[in-house]
Amino acid sequence: MTRIAALLVALVAIAGGAVLLVAEPAQKPKEEMAAVPQEGLETATFASGCFWCTESDFDKVDGVKETISGFMGGKTKSPTYEQVSMGNTGHAESLQLKYDPKVVSYAKLLDYYWHHTDVLDGGGQFCDRGSQYRPVIFVATPEQRKAAEASKAALEKSGRFDQPIAVEIADAGPFTPAEDYHQNYYKTHPVRYGYYRHACGRDARIKQLWGDEADTATH
Repeated sequence: MTRIAALLVALVAIAGGAVLLVAEPAQKPKEEMAAVPQEGLETATFASGCFWCTESDFDKVDGVKETISGFMGGKTKSPTYEQVSMGNTGHAESLQLKYDPKVVSYAKLLDYYWHHTDVLDGGGQFCDRGSQYRPVIFVATPEQRKAAEASKAALEKSGRFDQPIAVEIADAGPFTPAEDYHQNYYKTHPVRYGYYRHACGRDARIKQLWGDEADTATH
């Protein structure tokens, strides 16, 4: 099931209950959004399926100052959402974030990532299938690679799962922000987003994987 299919299933499911979908606020163009001061901030990039959901998850982390949904890991220059969705560009839907290392460490971000990703599924995430939804930690520095590899190794050695961790650790490359309407989608289209996330089974799967350690609060 694709993201659009999951959204349609959810909408059809509620149609019989005569649920009224109210109009949702339009998103501000990026140039109208307040600029985030960059001094002292560091960059991290994660892929865990639908970037709407990854953005929603990481926006809740103290110390994360900015999140941008986009694409990384492919060969096509400046791809569009439609191109990436076809699965032919090599990109993964990704989230690039700016964080304050004085508030949250990269190691903490890695731990948060594991707990919000289906770490056993390398063929997509949840209902979204294909390489464009594969889970990846994109590392930008030798220090990030060392931390990511150590964190992954620790998870594997913990015995938590009886399958290999399927998350790839790859060098960061060019990052292309997605179209404006994808940014902050969970805020600008809360009804549609909520139905999609539920229909896709994201939180249910995370709960299955992590049990009491899962963060399944409203996203």
